[in-house]
Amino acid sequence: MGSRIVVLISGSGSNMEALVEASRRGDVPGEVVAVVADRDCLGLGIADGYDIETVKLEPDGFASREEWNAALRDRIATFDPDLVVSAGFMRILSPTFVTAFEGRLINLHPSLLPAFPGAHAVREALEARVKETGTTVHFIDNEVDHGPIIAQERVEIEADDTEESLHERIKEREHELLPRICKDLLDGKVRLPQ
Repeated sequence: MGSRIVVLISGSGSNMEALVEASRRGDVPGEVVAVVADRDCLGLGIADGYDIETVKLEPDGFASREEWNAALRDRIATFDPDLVVSAGFMRILSPTFVTAFEGRLINLHPSLLPAFPGAHAVREALEARVKETGTTVHFIDNEVDHGPIIAQERVEIEADDTEESLHERIKEREHELLPRICKDLLDGKVRLPQ
């Protein structure tokens, strides 16, 4: 049996879908067994279309961020994941969660970290008038958009780029990069540095 992957999303789920497709083609030695979101979003419907179990766990239903993180940890643990992938998940994960999945918890971020961490990376790259940005896959630690970098892909910024057009070109790279890195992780070619 292949490895078990859980994907965390908050939006369209395009990277989750790219990972599901790669897995079903046999390019990734694992299966997306669950998609977890913090809100109603397009990606949950896409996951349903693939017959993947979905979970919606909204922070509003909990007394504190810490309680929500503990509930999220416990729910994801029921899937016995070999890999947990944050792909457009717009929540900060607490040490309670991060520690539980250490070494098998990665994030996809639309910039060349450490440049432009946070929720508005694409907009900030445009505002800074840099010539290029890109995408980063990294292990998650207890700081925002931080942790050991696994891989990066560069994307040139064009003169007429808008936030939307630039983000779409970054996503194209992400759709190739994320499955490749998941494969390397599940094959044991990449490990969290000690």
